[in-house]
Amino acid sequence: MSRTKLICGWQRYGTLATLRRVTGLGALALMLSGCSATQHVSQGDPAIETSGLREPQPFTRLAPSTYTPEEWPQALKAEVYLPDQSNGALRPAALLVHGGGWRNRTPEDMQGIAEQLAGQGYVAVNIEHRFVPEYRFPTQLHDLQQAMKWIHANAGEWQVDTQRIVGVGFSSGAHLVSLLALAGVEGPLAEPYGGEQSRLAAVLAGGLPSDLLKFNDGRLVVDFIGGTRAEENAAYRLASPARQITPQAPPFFLFHGKWDQLVPVDHATDFYQALQDNHIESELYLQRFRGHFASFLLRGSAIDAGIAFLNRQVNP
Repeated sequence: MSRTKLICGWQRYGTLATLRRVTGLGALALMLSGCSATQHVSQGDPAIETSGLREPQPFTRLAPSTYTPEEWPQALKAEVYLPDQSNGALRPAALLVHGGGWRNRTPEDMQGIAEQLAGQGYVAVNIEHRFVPEYRFPTQLHDLQQAMKWIHANAGEWQVDTQRIVGVGFSSGAHLVSLLALAGVEGPLAEPYGGEQSRLAAVLAGGLPSDLLKFNDGRLVVDFIGGTRAEENAAYRLASPARQITPQAPPFFLFHGKWDQLVPVDHATDFYQALQDNHIESELYLQRFRGHFASFLLRGSAIDAGIAFLNRQVNP
């Protein structure tokens, strides 16, 4: 197993200067910077990183449906992609969560990945969630817990094996699915909507902000938590996936741009090392010459490797 130590200059997550730099020519530069090789760090042989991929199969995309209960503060919708399957066998499912700094964007960002997963035999559930600053932590996690409850409620109709539900997300979406996987079943964040129905079998996370205490008090994280690190230190710790890792964590596949200045690459490398220290099956796919947004826009081989990893976890 190879290991890589990377040093990256800090660019604070959520600063307006960073957001401005990814518009116009800055965004074009990020896209162009991604046209090079990747580095794969894993417990296995990088040469077999996509060995778990299957031939794509047809699927049906259902009309968006509300997944939250009637009394929920905001009605939230999910798009469901059902593999075309007639033999009655149970199949895995995937909960997909988009990025956007917990404050914007839509499930449309994850549509391509949802289609890939459905083509691999997953019931792909691509969800909305509530946004900051109107709704703050942990309300977004509560939305994901409701989505998991909804998947369980429809498992019979969709032929889902509820023991084989995975989480997939990028950036703030990766943060939410990782937090769900690590703290949504037991402990303070399991109340009142979590528990066993929130359990994930594996996670695919890209551009993951794994430790919120690593950021300065930029707008995005302060709006998400509802205060600065000094004011809400306990909440920052509770909301950081890196600080919730235990030996009971599910397997993780991480991908991250080595040039990421919005979420510096040590969020991935340190998180991966903590998983390794806890003997959690995990892989880290480092994308050379990619920043935060380019790592998602030019994600092809990383997503292929990530889905192959998920397949190896959940397919007998």
